Amino acid sequence: MNATAAFSSDDSTGRLESDARLAAVAEEQVTLERLVTDIAAGFMGISADAVDGTVSSSLRRIVEALGLDGAFVWRRTAGLDRPPPTHSWVRTSSRSPRTAHFVPVPWVTARLEAGEFACIGHVEELTDPIDQDAYRQWGWAATAALPMPVDGAAGDRLSAVAFTSSTARQWAPAVMELLRSAVSVIGQAIAAKEAIEELRKVLAEVGRLRGRPRDEPAIRRQPAGPVAKSPLITSKSPVVQQAAAQVQLVAPTPATVLLLGETGSGKEVFAQAIHDLSPRHHRPMIKVNCAAIPSELIESELFGRERGAYTGALERQIGRFECAHESTLFLDEIAELPSAVQVKLLRVLQERVIERLGSTQPIRLNVRIIAATNRNLEAALEEKRFREDLYYRLNVFPVVVPPLRDRREDIPGLVWTFVDEFANSFGKSIESISSESMRALQSHSWPGNVRELRNVIERAVILATGRHLEIPLPKASPCLSVGSNLLDLEAAHIRSVLDSTNWRVRGTGGAAQRLGLKPTTLESRMAKLGITRKIA
Repeated sequence: MNATAAFSSDDSTGRLESDARLAAVAEEQVTLERLVTDIAAGFMGISADAVDGTVSSSLRRIVEALGLDGAFVWRRTAGLDRPPPTHSWVRTSSRSPRTAHFVPVPWVTARLEAGEFACIGHVEELTDPIDQDAYRQWGWAATAALPMPVDGAAGDRLSAVAFTSSTARQWAPAVMELLRSAVSVIGQAIAAKEAIEELRKVLAEVGRLRGRPRDEPAIRRQPAGPVAKSPLITSKSPVVQQAAAQVQLVAPTPATVLLLGETGSGKEVFAQAIHDLSPRHHRPMIKVNCAAIPSELIESELFGRERGAYTGALERQIGRFECAHESTLFLDEIAELPSAVQVKLLRVLQERVIERLGSTQPIRLNVRIIAATNRNLEAALEEKRFREDLYYRLNVFPVVVPPLRDRREDIPGLVWTFVDEFANSFGKSIESISSESMRALQSHSWPGNVRELRNVIERAVILATGRHLEIPLPKASPCLSVGSNLLDLEAAHIRSVLDSTNWRVRGTGGAAQRLGLKPTTLESRMAKLGITRKIA
């Protein structure tokens, strides 16, 4: 055979193979088109109770039609980044688990949140070794994930459907568009089912409220009077009245105040009361949450910057200290300040002078400082996480804001304050509260303090359908048994924090920062306690 004939034979073989692939894709597309139509018809007229079974059946038909191995429906909610599937179907012969948890691959998650599908033709396309290990462990070589429009949510809630294959494969665009149509039909069916279930709950709640005995005692509005001449602090509690008396004493002075108390206990309210009762009340108080500003930006946020102070500083910016001149600066979560900023803050407290970043020109200011923290600063001193000299400069006049569990007599007054606030906001009229609800509120432990109580009242007012208010208590947090030893409790707490940070130990917002430990110390404790990340 001459060379020309050989080339002709190769071309012919290549064309045949290409034609065969095109024919296979076309046949697959036609099959899927018919299947999508059948799936849509299958959801028409079915009851809410039959939706789950029809969803699983639809997943099975798609998997079998495309020669795949499995399909999973996931609903990610706030606080649960790796949810188990709500629906799934996997071939009996497949190694893939039937309860595979969602894997938060950054690229895939970003595509889904943007409303786009994400296709992986082979596991080697994943850049993170942990993600690759998870896929291999489950027997996945290729996946196609599509956003599912159940509630139109993104960010803290994401719904998606993923189709998996144990062999590498190409995902044709036409096939993906048909899969998108099928997923949309499934999502609409699930949304309709959830709407019906929510309606059933509301109707059941209405029926329960209507069936409430007429002679059940109800509590009428009994607001508490203001304390320390401030309308912001209302209390009948001796511990709050004692703290409010301290507020009244220190407010007229320029002294630095350190507010100590648990998260949600009302430290910002006390800071505002101090400012309102001071001679500086004619200017607004400037508030800074030291934990909410990235460490690389907090210095320029506090002290300002000159143009060209660093890359990206295109113009002059005055800081929060300058904004608070002749007023009050409230530094919340002061324990979260980086060490370098602690040094500069110490100088401001000593000399009342700041310098903008990129400038050597001192600026003299008249600022009253109120700092607050929910951390144990004395423990932070021992661990060298907070400067001792700064602590003594801040601790001129400490005021302890008591937790809600120590001021239970204030709960009725706080409840009515929040009820009035939200009733006015939502256009409702609430005249009485169930005495049973009020007793339950006063006996609750309130780990989230006043902030948690406020959230509970807001939800209750939203659900209210009449002038009488029933207030459901928040669910208790899961905890270990009483017999658990100290190491078990420590391990459970560390694992809980790691889960909340998606097992990120280092950096801003990482588990080490949340636990108040050095990253190396936390990693050492994890090794000692045998805490490792498990792939679901």
